[in-house]
Amino acid sequence: MPEINKKAAGKSFMFVRINVVAAVVSILMAGSAQAQVRSLMKFSDPRDEFVRQCVPHMQGRWAHPESVCGCLHDYAIASVDDSELRQALLRGISETGVPTIETQWVPVSKQSEIGPTFTKIARPALQCMFEPAN
Repeated sequence: MPEINKKAAGKSFMFVRINVVAAVVSILMAGSAQAQVRSLMKFSDPRDEFVRQCVPHMQGRWAHPESVCGCLHDYAIASVDDSELRQALLRGISETGVPTIETQWVPVSKQSEIGPTFTKIARPALQCMFEPAN
């Protein structure tokens, strides 16, 4: 009989250890998931993400790079009605620091609109970069 009790105690101890490990893993995974959700919430605003990517390119060029990037987003880019051209322009500024659109970033059918898009954003972009904010 004592042999059976030792086996039962060993199995019971193993069951407790497995449950403890499972609980610890669950807690760790829940913490990791919460951190991912917080980081997604932190950058859920497209404007903030654009400014974050744009600022490093504007530092050294302008006294207030955050203001220039925010202004470009709010005025120059906001004036572009077509979503694909707007996304290409956002990409160009956030990658290079200057208003640019690579032809491969837009469908062939819209590539003829790149020039008129730059004409449309020229004035607000120059105002953002060269006229002081009030």
